[in-house]
Amino acid sequence: MNFFNFSFVLLSFLLGTTVCAQQFFSELPPWQEGMLDIHHINTGRGNAAYFILPDGTTLLVDAGDMSETHERTLSARNAKLMPNNSKSAPEWIVDYIHQFTPKNKTPQLDYALLTHYHDDHFGEMDVNRKKAENGNYYLTGITEVGHHLPIKTMLDRGDSYPVDLKNVEIQSKIDKNDAYGTIATLKNYWNFINFQAKTNGLQYEVFEAGQLNQIALKTKQKDFPDFNIQNIAVNGEIWTGEKNRTFSIFKEGEYPGENPLSTCLKISYGNFDYFTGGDISGINAFGGINIHSVESNIAPIVGSVDVATLNHHGNRDSQNTFYVRTLRPRVWIQQNWSSDHPGEEVLRRITSKELYPGERDIFSTVLLQANKDVIGGRLDQYKSHNGHIVLRVEKGGASYKIFILNDTSEKREVLSEHGPYESK
Repeated sequence: MNFFNFSFVLLSFLLGTTVCAQQFFSELPPWQEGMLDIHHINTGRGNAAYFILPDGTTLLVDAGDMSETHERTLSARNAKLMPNNSKSAPEWIVDYIHQFTPKNKTPQLDYALLTHYHDDHFGEMDVNRKKAENGNYYLTGITEVGHHLPIKTMLDRGDSYPVDLKNVEIQSKIDKNDAYGTIATLKNYWNFINFQAKTNGLQYEVFEAGQLNQIALKTKQKDFPDFNIQNIAVNGEIWTGEKNRTFSIFKEGEYPGENPLSTCLKISYGNFDYFTGGDISGINAFGGINIHSVESNIAPIVGSVDVATLNHHGNRDSQNTFYVRTLRPRVWIQQNWSSDHPGEEVLRRITSKELYPGERDIFSTVLLQANKDVIGGRLDQYKSHNGHIVLRVEKGGASYKIFILNDTSEKREVLSEHGPYESK
């Protein structure tokens, strides 16, 4: 116990008050072999989740970096850059990874995965981005993370299906309906991949639906036979649940936008299951269940899980009733940056005891004042409104905890601890 905690305990004893050890400001206990850690990082500029798998293999899912040239990014509708503006969002991601890289491990990413090509998931080109010293690419999102931190294997949804993103005519069509420079950012990302592959040995792969352990333990796979990562869906191509067979809900040449094309994966460790699905959704234009959506199609394949991230940050087009009833997680994690998230109707669905019984805890990386002004007291159902959310699964997968880390501090102290929860 450090001096601060000892002094606080002593003062509380003298005053006759009760001390809750779970609320001490302290360091996150270090990862140990056999644990599965998933850090949902809050930079205020989009999604980023850092995984430390049981043998120390590392994975980063997304590196959001919305441009500050947009008025909305700096408005009250959006989250602030956290913990401060002395670094860019990708630099804070790198700083975070350096802090929590397991001891005796070289800071690097064995894998990096982009769920889809939106600014809050992979970066955004603008006039302020700096060019890499030796490469023909600019620093934003994943390219800036990969510039400072070696990436061994880079995965994404590819560029050829359902439309050819390298086709000039397709690019022109997307540009006409896009205010966030997706094509320019994609071209920059492709330049980054080419440079890193030639100079630093980066391996590039397209994420394939139905594949088991395309993202695999690098060093001690035999020591953890009950651990696996199942690719559920990508580009609307969905695993059937049998061998590596898939079916598609989109036709070639049909571009539904980036969100439905997101990569979806399920991590299983013993009795523990975790699902994350990027920005997929499941609500139709009239607010009802879209039975043709990615959410509706994958729900029976994913099944019941212990922890799930909110699809599309909890936007009102996500978490349809069939999906919620089927996955019924004990813990929901919201990776948020906007006052649009969550939709109040989404909150009603994920907390409904009519959709599934039992307790459930909800954690968000950030909830803005605008959320509180509109939704009000219903947000009290969240266990935490702000902070990095660390999911720690104990060796073997029988139980897990949630730690909330201080996102206003570069030290990232533990603000609260929740659990242990028993895996299903």
